[in-house]
Amino acid sequence: MKKKEQDHAKIFTRRAFVIGGIQGALLCVMGGRLAWLQVAEGRKYKMLADRNRINVKLLAPSRGEILDRYGISMAGNSQNFRVVITPEQTKDMKVSLKNLQGMIDLDEAALKKVIESASKVAKFVPVQVKDDLSWEEVAKIEVNLPELPGISIDVGERRFYPFNEATAHLIGYVGAVSEAEVGEDKLLTHPGFKIGKIAIEKKYEQVLRGTAGSTKMEVNVVGREVRELSREKARDGQPIVMSIDAGLQLYAQERLTEQTSASAVVMDAQNGAVYALASHPSFDPNVFAKGMPAVLWEQLLADPGNPLTNKAVAGQYPPGSTFKMVTALAGLEAGTLNEHTRVFCPGHYEYGDNRFHCWKKQGHGSVNLVTALAESCDVYFYKLSLEMGIDKIAEMSRRMGLGSKLDFDLPEERAGLIPDRAWKRGYFNDSWHPGETIVASIGQGYTLTTPLQLAVMTARLVNGGRAVKPWLSRKNNQGEDLHHKVWPDMGFDPAHIALIRQGMDDVINGPTGTARAAAIKIPSLEMGGKTGTAQVVRITAAQRAAGVLNKDLPWKQRHHALFVGYAPIHAPRYVASVVVEHGVSGSAAAAPIARDLLLQVQRRNPATKEMVAPDSIYNREKPLHTVERPAGYVSKALGEEAEGRRD
Repeated sequence: MKKKEQDHAKIFTRRAFVIGGIQGALLCVMGGRLAWLQVAEGRKYKMLADRNRINVKLLAPSRGEILDRYGISMAGNSQNFRVVITPEQTKDMKVSLKNLQGMIDLDEAALKKVIESASKVAKFVPVQVKDDLSWEEVAKIEVNLPELPGISIDVGERRFYPFNEATAHLIGYVGAVSEAEVGEDKLLTHPGFKIGKIAIEKKYEQVLRGTAGSTKMEVNVVGREVRELSREKARDGQPIVMSIDAGLQLYAQERLTEQTSASAVVMDAQNGAVYALASHPSFDPNVFAKGMPAVLWEQLLADPGNPLTNKAVAGQYPPGSTFKMVTALAGLEAGTLNEHTRVFCPGHYEYGDNRFHCWKKQGHGSVNLVTALAESCDVYFYKLSLEMGIDKIAEMSRRMGLGSKLDFDLPEERAGLIPDRAWKRGYFNDSWHPGETIVASIGQGYTLTTPLQLAVMTARLVNGGRAVKPWLSRKNNQGEDLHHKVWPDMGFDPAHIALIRQGMDDVINGPTGTARAAAIKIPSLEMGGKTGTAQVVRITAAQRAAGVLNKDLPWKQRHHALFVGYAPIHAPRYVASVVVEHGVSGSAAAAPIARDLLLQVQRRNPATKEMVAPDSIYNREKPLHTVERPAGYVSKALGEEAEGRRD
């Protein structure tokens, strides 16, 4: 028994020794670690533990510039001083803000907004109180910082748009980050930080934004910065170089201001580069960057010209007679007509119990395809469309870039509409009627297109039948360089393309063309094109009998005026599309604008000048080309006056 007790005591002693040894080792490790933290890194952790003495700030990067093809800035940055408050650095935020209110102009509504914003973010996140401070305001705040706990001055940047209204729809604007837009990027919580809201600013937000840096500042007991402890630099956003010619863009916008509401696109028919894309009326994007006053916002919303809408890509209009080239090409490719096919036009077309009128009351007589295009004879296309059917017209329309988005750089782009039998069955649960084909053949009825799509349609017609697409940034999502891209051949018969081009040539340069008053009469710069008038409301039989003309109706009920054109006539390089809302006549309202744009783009000739390389932007001493506001421009058609034609 005694022996067993002795053995048990030995076992217990060994276990105690092992456990004691382990405990001792752990104490040594802990002691060593504690010594290391206290001796070697004590200063560092003492400073980090003292939250009142260390201020960690995000460093916002500079937003990337947006430049035209020659390196001219269309969106840049200017210095901006703003005052912010950090809730955790003040015992009473309301007291600090009240003290600040005595030094700078701050109303009660602004203070309430700051307090509400502070309640929605972490206490260590600075909240913007006011930006765009003057030097006097900055000086007052800096001198009185000891009486303003939690308050500090932040030097940042504000987005600046030098071309104002001329590039608003194209470039877009930046605005404050909404709650829905705040993700995992802490930069979006930075006071006063703004992101792209529309157009290029929104499309290329991730490229333009850059990456935040940070700095750790030692501050004294009253919050004044003593020294910088560490800094991680921000990475600035990258520049975006666009295909736009800023001078041409400015000219286009100013040219449209003669109308109540209008849009225009100028594009390269061969490679798809967009040189100008304008929409009027417009707005000043700098106001959005500063903060839109409620009164001005209400004015923009109430404007009947819809200045907030980019009509060049989001305006959807019946294409009117500009669509006749599509109907004609569909008929040629289907074998329904040829260059010798003639139709007699008495001024109307009878189908069943319905009479479909031609725009020319007395009719055009016997016409072939070229003459029908030149004089815009409706009856020719009425008859052709019934022989061909709506589905062939719809198929050709889509091949020409109508009725769907073009994968363009602007998020506001809309698809338009190309109707066919299947569409009507699915949308209305009804069958298609022949009368609807008649109306569709001249670009009326359900058909809707955008000015951008009309420019693409024209480009594909005059570039030899290649499926060109429009672009603003030369690299697409696949990294393809669109500037030198050879677009695929669509397989059209060259004779058919030539026939339609002849008709478009005669629209301007022929003896009976609907837009001969808008001709360019400078040798080697001549243009071809097609007029169009899109009906908004139908004039009743009673109004017709009473002699009521479309121009006599209220502005909102008048026809839209359209024109698509190309130049030079002998070797097409540039195309333009113009839509004048409620402009009554394509020949009188839209054609002269397109003529001026095509003349201007040929003189500037951007297709012959290489785009600036992005990596050379910040090494340049000055832009390759300066932009000057034109002293004046031709506002009336050259030559004889329009003869009151519908188209």
